Amino acid sequence: MIRLQSAPIVAAELLSAVAAGGDGAVALFLGTVRDENRGREVLYLEYQAYEEMARSEMERLAEVARGREGVSNVAIVHRTGRLEIGEVSVAVAVAAPHRAEAFETCRFVIDTLKRTVPIWKKEVFRGGEVWIEGAGETPRRDQS
Repeated sequence: MIRLQSAPIVAAELLSAVAAGGDGAVALFLGTVRDENRGREVLYLEYQAYEEMARSEMERLAEVARGREGVSNVAIVHRTGRLEIGEVSVAVAVAAPHRAEAFETCRFVIDTLKRTVPIWKKEVFRGGEVWIEGAGETPRRDQS
């Protein structure tokens, strides 16, 4: 299961997609929209993606993750569009016979996804908005 979608993410779907009888562990990561960032009150987030390339990169990443020793299956889902506080923006599930491999691979997937997949996040906060692109963000303040 590799998807970009505007609809809410259902964690149970990821768990079901990766579960197998030989696995003793499933690690699930859910990234959620928080109400504060860098001392600013966040109102909501907007995600945009270069969809064809993003899906392709997500599929490639899942294939690399599945090739890691001790990993059985991987699922990745990322939201696009406007997300409110508390909503899940990204989910990664990794199944493996043992927990160490599941945890390590889940972290590898989310860290790599954030660095390499063309998905952009706009943070809308009280008084302005900013596209979050690592340390080089430049806030744009409202003119009102």
